[in-house]
Amino acid sequence: MNDYVPGCKTVGELDIDGLGDIYSRDMDVVLLRAKVGMVFQKPNPFPKSIYDNVAYGPKLHGMVKDKQKLNEMVENSLTKVGLWEELKDRLQDSALDLSGGQQQRLCIARAIAVKPTILLMDEPCSALDPMATNAIENLIQELKLRFTIIMVTHSMKQAKKLSDSVIFFHNGRIVESGSTQEIFENAQSPLTKEYILDH
Repeated sequence: MNDYVPGCKTVGELDIDGLGDIYSRDMDVVLLRAKVGMVFQKPNPFPKSIYDNVAYGPKLHGMVKDKQKLNEMVENSLTKVGLWEELKDRLQDSALDLSGGQQQRLCIARAIAVKPTILLMDEPCSALDPMATNAIENLIQELKLRFTIIMVTHSMKQAKKLSDSVIFFHNGRIVESGSTQEIFENAQSPLTKEYILDH
């Protein structure tokens, strides 16, 4: 998508699990999307049932052959995000009727249903109230034990709480990277230090 932004260019190659360069014009984007899950800033459930939101990816990628297996995948994904007990009797309800926090957890369940290698999260709590934010942060703590998570955040508190490593970007360039402890306790760049102090 960045190729369509005037003045923006992508340099280098990125290979995920031996798929080859993901920037190649030959890349099978459907296969890539099975390897890399995405959770956006604002919850974006499909205008479908709760069940169909989670079942969509496994069905698209041919991961299941029978309804019982699909039911198990939906239940497992909803359980992992703490929604199964809340929603097990409402699976045919519209996902659009859920609260913001529930919608975001549903979107995470949808992303992990295809068992990706990497989970990308673009400020997953920015559109949520404090209680929903806390629930999502706790969920991320659990998910990072099973998935590689790359998360964008402007919240220094959240970065410190959730990350193991930090990369500080400014105007599209990497300024500094290191362990979370190194960056927060001993940042080398004046720009990084200033950002941490101001936020």
